[in-house]
Amino acid sequence: MMTDFTSQNPFALLTLIAAPALLTNAASLLALSTSNRFLRAGERLRSVADALEKAAENDRDWRLVQMNRIEQQAILLLNALRMIYVALGGFVSASLVSIVGAGFSARDWHPAAEIMMVAGLGCGFIGAGSIVWACVRLFHATRLSLMNISEEAELMRKKMGKR
Repeated sequence: MMTDFTSQNPFALLTLIAAPALLTNAASLLALSTSNRFLRAGERLRSVADALEKAAENDRDWRLVQMNRIEQQAILLLNALRMIYVALGGFVSASLVSIVGAGFSARDWHPAAEIMMVAGLGCGFIGAGSIVWACVRLFHATRLSLMNISEEAELMRKKMGKR
């Protein structure tokens, strides 16, 4: 079955190997940017905590709300990062399984090649599902950040007496 597929399309083997490798690269970049966002959330939390200690009584409530949102954002970012790591593992596994499966297919070991094809697809689906879940978490973290930015901008407008 696998031999027929690759003999009909000379790019099939390349696609089976290159697609997971490309997805691995994309997931790696997403992991890097998410790690950076996580670190920035920590810096922002320390900044808000310092401002909270120095704040006047009437400013403390909204700063505490901001601090709580930043904490929620950091938790969401960490969850997203975990799922991105699962995706990386899935995509790397899919690449490796595809290479081994191609070798089995070339030797006409049909049952092993078919098992590897199913395993490679399974790993790929795990990776893709993990990326989707991570993106949902990243979207929620971004929403929390925007809420804090909007509140802070509104407060500054009120302090400046402008609308």
